[in-house]
Amino acid sequence: MTQQTDRSSLLAVNLPELLARVDNDIDLVRELIGIFQDEFPLLLRLLQESVACEDAKRVETTSHGLRGMFSSLSAMPAAALAGRLEELGREGKTSGLAGALLLFEHEAANVRSELNAYLAEANS
Repeated sequence: MTQQTDRSSLLAVNLPELLARVDNDIDLVRELIGIFQDEFPLLLRLLQESVACEDAKRVETTSHGLRGMFSSLSAMPAAALAGRLEELGREGKTSGLAGALLLFEHEAANVRSELNAYLAEANS
C-alpha cells in the first residue's frame, strides 16, 4: 500500500498557501520575496552572532522576527525552527543553540532556493 503525500508538505514554502493569503496577487508575492531577500541576511547574521556570543535574549528577539518573516511567506518548517531558537533563547538554554541554528540555516537555505526558483519561473 502506497502512502500518498501532499507535495506541498515536502517543500520549504507552501506556495499555494502563500498565494491564497494574498488573493493570488503575484506582484505582492514578488514584493514580499524582495523584502525577505533584503532583510533576511542581516537578521541571519545577527542571529549567528547572538548564538556565537550565547546572548540568549538577542537570540530570542531575533528569532521571533525571523519566525514571523518565515510564517508570512508560508515557510512553516523554517518558522518552526526559528520558533525553537526563540524558545531556547527565552529559556536561556544556550547549550542547544548551535545545533538549532544549524538546522535553521539549512531550512532557510531551502526557502531561499525555492523562492528564487519561483521568481525565476514567474519572470519567464
